[in-house]
Amino acid sequence: MKRKYPCVDVDLAKLTHNVKTILGLCNKIHIDVAAVTKVFCADRPIVEAILQGGVTQVADSRILNLKKLEDLQCKKMMLRIPMISEVYEVAKYSDVSLNSEIATITQLSHAAKDLNKIHNIILMVDLGDLREGVLLGDVMDTVKKIVKLENIKLIGLGTNVTCYGGVIPDKENLGKLIKLKSDIEKIFGLSLSVISGGNSSSLYMAINDTMPGEINQLRIGEAIVLGRETSFGLTVPNCYEDVFILKGEIIEIKSKPTVPTGNIGMDAFGHKPDFEDKGIRKRAIIALGRQDIRVEGLSPLDKNISIFGASSDHLILDVTDSKQEFTVGDIIDFKIDYGCLLAAMTSPYVEKYYIKELTYSLHRTA
Repeated sequence: MKRKYPCVDVDLAKLTHNVKTILGLCNKIHIDVAAVTKVFCADRPIVEAILQGGVTQVADSRILNLKKLEDLQCKKMMLRIPMISEVYEVAKYSDVSLNSEIATITQLSHAAKDLNKIHNIILMVDLGDLREGVLLGDVMDTVKKIVKLENIKLIGLGTNVTCYGGVIPDKENLGKLIKLKSDIEKIFGLSLSVISGGNSSSLYMAINDTMPGEINQLRIGEAIVLGRETSFGLTVPNCYEDVFILKGEIIEIKSKPTVPTGNIGMDAFGHKPDFEDKGIRKRAIIALGRQDIRVEGLSPLDKNISIFGASSDHLILDVTDSKQEFTVGDIIDFKIDYGCLLAAMTSPYVEKYYIKELTYSLHRTA
């Protein structure tokens, strides 16, 4: 089969390895892992590779993605707090959902009753990151209303940090979640089985053995797909960072000045660009642009290549210092960050190819 570009190569064997490594790390301290599938749109081959790693629950923020996985024998979590307009589908296609609004939970109760099922929820608590979650002072009143609802079972508490406000999870803020669980169980006579202590930003606590013992679930996405925790951006030991490699084809290569000629106005995105005069440089244009990827998240694997910039459809590289003699039609490989991966996997213009055999990598750390 002739390859199409741009594309993302997905090393499924490396991905499964990362899952096994992270699952082993977490299971050792009695933490279950919900594998987050949203960054790759719950693409079926990737989800199956993750399940081969041993996880038993997948999590996604889009109900369309969970619908695609309906036939898979695993638990399914709705990550984003549901819209009222989608409660029926949430109750139908997910086993558990994260919630913070009693109005939505009430509608979920009605939907679950219509479906003749019990829908499990985790109540999200805002510990300071200021994304979703009930404020600490409102938790007890919210729980009081939840326990009166039919066909809804409150199975635990959860929180999200780092994603919006950049707040780092620690013993102090996660400790508040643990105390809440204890207070709820005493006051309402409930048994909450889950304390969901965050995402890949909480993983550093599992690595350095500082995770509070009561935390028993993490929702892990970036650490699985890119091999790094997200509080400090450190590589997870024994994980691969290059599961996903972006590839682009050169459509023009010429030596040109580094400063445009003429009066400078706004670019296509409404910004006035600033240029550094580096003289004449060899420039390669890749058929790839901001409509496909987040340019700021690209890193050429060839360290002697740098990025000049990009438009909607063109990525402009400085290949002057590369030891390779490039020509039109050559392919250049890039490592990508989470935001760039999200855009590339969502873009219909970026092909996806799957590698099933483990390939050697310099990006794996012992």
